[in-house]
Amino acid sequence: MTVAAEAPIAKGAGALGLVWLDLTRKCQLACGHCHNESGPDGTHGSMTTEDWTRVLDEAAAAGVPRVQFTGGEVTMHPDAPTLIECALKLGLAVEVYSNMVHLDESWWSLLRQDNISLATSYYGPEDAHNAVTGRNSHARTRANIVKAVTESVPLRVSVIISDPSDTGEEAERELAALGVRNVRVDHVRPFGRGANGQDPCTDGLCGRCGDRRASIGPDGSVSPCVFSTWLSVGNVQDAPLGAILGGPQIAQANATIRAGRDFGGSRSCGPDSPCGPDNDDARSCTPDTDDECSPGTPGSECTPRN
Repeated sequence: MTVAAEAPIAKGAGALGLVWLDLTRKCQLACGHCHNESGPDGTHGSMTTEDWTRVLDEAAAAGVPRVQFTGGEVTMHPDAPTLIECALKLGLAVEVYSNMVHLDESWWSLLRQDNISLATSYYGPEDAHNAVTGRNSHARTRANIVKAVTESVPLRVSVIISDPSDTGEEAERELAALGVRNVRVDHVRPFGRGANGQDPCTDGLCGRCGDRRASIGPDGSVSPCVFSTWLSVGNVQDAPLGAILGGPQIAQANATIRAGRDFGGSRSCGPDSPCGPDNDDARSCTPDTDDECSPGTPGSECTPRN
């Protein structure tokens, strides 16, 4: 499909700081809480390599500093390495959000490059982790966490807990003992399978969605963030990203998300957050304000993930 002439993303105070490239709904796992309901029966959608490359080109031209490749499971998308290489050549900082179940040597070679980092989710001891993922995945994920530390690949791990009484501290201690420095704790988000059959609601969002960030799904649909995909504001297969992000639909979606929210209190996300890249206290402050999002129910310290 031919897209109309590029409409630039405005630079300046409102320029994007992060774009999520949500490549696929295919995943080896079947996590009971997956926010976009990915799994073995998922697909890569209708976005072509050319579509994704065009989006990367426009984002880089607009001065977007970073992108996150996510899904589903990124490593199951056949074009993911090509797109990541493209992003790196454009000067974008890249984070790959993977379940780390299967990373072959070609992926490790890619991940050893400069300006790229790795992120994953962790669900605690072996039995608990496997119960969440629906597969005997714990051993592989843990082994690849160790390998990432050994290979000095920058790594961020989110400990996801479903029991409100669980603090996640046991898993944090385990990961710290493995050498992981960047560990955070989050609760299950009320979206996708994590919503337990309930319709999506903006009450589960942090309220900063669309604030210097946007997500693009495997069908080209643009939303304010990876958790607000039901609030589609356009499609990059029909119109340029810049036109969509400067259009009335995203303004309306953002107004809906922010309605009734009080931003006077301390939050861990948004461009006015006190957090900075040199802050090492991962439990109270995030290391980079541009890609952080802390949902309203319940409170969280982590960026979006499956």
